[in-house]
Amino acid sequence: MAIKKGKDISNSKKIWNVLRYGLFFLVVRNKLAQIGLNIKPYYWVQEEVEKCKEPAIKGDPSKYILKYFGPKEIEIISKGFPSAIEKENLKLLNKGNLCIGLIYNSEIAAYTFIEFNDFVYNHRTFKLKDNEAYLFNMYTIHSFRHRNLAAYLRYQCYQLLKDKGIDTKYSLTEYFNNSSIKFKKKLNSKHLNLYLYIELFKKYHWNFLLRKYK
Repeated sequence: MAIKKGKDISNSKKIWNVLRYGLFFLVVRNKLAQIGLNIKPYYWVQEEVEKCKEPAIKGDPSKYILKYFGPKEIEIISKGFPSAIEKENLKLLNKGNLCIGLIYNSEIAAYTFIEFNDFVYNHRTFKLKDNEAYLFNMYTIHSFRHRNLAAYLRYQCYQLLKDKGIDTKYSLTEYFNNSSIKFKKKLNSKHLNLYLYIELFKKYHWNFLLRKYK
């Protein structure tokens, strides 16, 4: 079965989605980063603090196939992005990360990555125990959005991790990324810490812990 990536949307719709899903401030931050100032507040999140039910999705869930992605799928999901993205994704696989996705009628609908080892994000090291995992790079193809696939796929990952003895799941969420915050709330996730990262001219880096949540 040949697998292909789902279709993207027009530029006008992309702009509308930026405004609709509260990503306007992310765009402003990206503009500042272009002149050398990168300001990024973000949450350290524990997912499924309390056991959650399988999220309902639009359509028939039996038509979606859960699949471990390898180099072939990585090549497909990296199309349309700079070549460095594919190299970085392949590097993640070679380091032992998992990439798990949903296939619908031979099309890739959504995917996410899972890390089991200590990792560095924004020059801050996050340590993981044997029973912990970090979920990141959740992405739903544009033509498959509005079906609740992000929450559905994340839930399926929880079940796979449970079979591997992983009972504590973490992720990072940018402060202004309302769509990511929203889907994680459906999975009984909880903000643990709020951090602020500041980068100046890609040379100077600062990390601050702004708040710890109970």
